[in-house]
Amino acid sequence: MSKQDIKRFDVGARLSEMAVHHGVAYLAGQVPEDASADITGQTTQVLAAIDTLLARAGTDKSRLLMAQIFLADRADFAGMNAAWDAWVPAGHTPPRATVIAGLARPEWKVEIVVTAAV
Repeated sequence: MSKQDIKRFDVGARLSEMAVHHGVAYLAGQVPEDASADITGQTTQVLAAIDTLLARAGTDKSRLLMAQIFLADRADFAGMNAAWDAWVPAGHTPPRATVIAGLARPEWKVEIVVTAAV
């Protein structure tokens, strides 16, 4: 395997926003841009960011292989699910885990990590 087998997007000093390898897109944890929004708004922002990255890799949310959702507060579960349920395509719901976790910034309510087939 060579370095050419891996395509990285938005490479930074600490992380890349996405890597594609052998037909799978691996996204970094996506967080909201406007942290003043409520949980549904923050989740909607994160899902839009995921859509944008997946499109750059030549894929979309119907090809998700796995989702990991990190919530800062268990009370936000229903609001996050409202945005998720409106976004995820029927019949294409991926395996998913939701964890209550301390996020890197206190104003963030949600962070989502996905992998998708390209």
